Amino acid sequence: MIPVPRSSARQGTGRTAPAEPPATPAGRTAGASGEPTPAAPAKPPAPAKQRDAFFDNAKYLAIVLVALGHAWEPYYHGSRSAASLYLFVYAFHMPAFTVISGYFSRSFDVRRDRLQRLVTGVAVPFVVFQTAFALFRYWAGDIPSLTVSLLDPWFLTWFLAALFIWRLTAPLWRIVRWPVPLALVIAIAASASPDVGTELDLQRVLQFLPFFVLGMCLKAEHFSLVRRWPVRIAAVPVLAVALVFAYWAVPRMNDAWFYHTDSAENLGAPWWIGALMQLAMFGCSLVLTACFLAWVPGRRMWCTALGAGTLYGYLLHGFLAKASRWWDWYDAGWVRTPWGAIAVTFIAGAVVTLLCTPPVQRVFRCVMEPKMTWAFRTEHRTGAAAAPAGKRTTEKQPSPQ
Repeated sequence: MIPVPRSSARQGTGRTAPAEPPATPAGRTAGASGEPTPAAPAKPPAPAKQRDAFFDNAKYLAIVLVALGHAWEPYYHGSRSAASLYLFVYAFHMPAFTVISGYFSRSFDVRRDRLQRLVTGVAVPFVVFQTAFALFRYWAGDIPSLTVSLLDPWFLTWFLAALFIWRLTAPLWRIVRWPVPLALVIAIAASASPDVGTELDLQRVLQFLPFFVLGMCLKAEHFSLVRRWPVRIAAVPVLAVALVFAYWAVPRMNDAWFYHTDSAENLGAPWWIGALMQLAMFGCSLVLTACFLAWVPGRRMWCTALGAGTLYGYLLHGFLAKASRWWDWYDAGWVRTPWGAIAVTFIAGAVVTLLCTPPVQRVFRCVMEPKMTWAFRTEHRTGAAAAPAGKRTTEKQPSPQ
């Protein structure tokens, strides 16, 4: 609230505002007996808002699943068990990330500090890593010439482009009457249309949109609901059935449906099959996401602090994931054994965990969360528009993870 100057409090009434009483020195206010009374003790500063351990744990576990999915991909065509684990993880790990991102975007608007945070925390990392990946691909011989396109996200950077677009549309989803059904209609329309361009990976942006909008519609009590013990117990057989179904589906289903990168026609199916698959995949992913969140610990653990660095682990592990293919790390004999696959799984989990740690965050913060005060004009506040001293706070947006 903007304070109203006392001299204008009664303008328009035809009366003169009474003169203010003389101020008494601080700490010497006169009481009824004429004796000075001690000043009221100052209020202690409000404690800083703590991060929710549940969401940090969820983000950490989700980024580990992302790394495991990339580690299992080379086993897809040689092991049905690895392929079933791969499909099982891909059914919900990015939907879970997107739902959480939507939940933390509920209050996003065009306020100055939030727009600045969107630029420095999403747009700048997108540009930096889009360029870094292009340089890495050229150096590794994956592309014949060095080209950097900001309209064609590569590998992991699609999520940053998507998050930028989703957050810009957040105010719209707060005012429409049926946000999730509308987002589903948009996703179905995108799946049915082969004419959606490849710029900014728009097909994937639109097909994942319902998960982001759903996250915006959720409240804290919804997450508390899925963590109740009856839900946790019910989640175990559901996850088991999903894993068995994934094993059955490996030779029978095109895994490209899980990536949400193509229209139904591009996948060799009529548009109405694409519409049904969108609804089926949304329902399946939503159920598995709920089962995943049901078993996420809500207390602080050794991995809780790593939840603040999941964007670092997400982007940085991409260099190792691609290097392992280009430089034939999976051609080693021991890697192709069952024990080798288990070892690769643990190595992938350990590496992405290391990349989320505070030392790594400190090294790469200059490009992942830059201040960039030099890039923004100073906001001048004068007179009644200025916030009272001690009332200005800067709200840090959750990282896009």
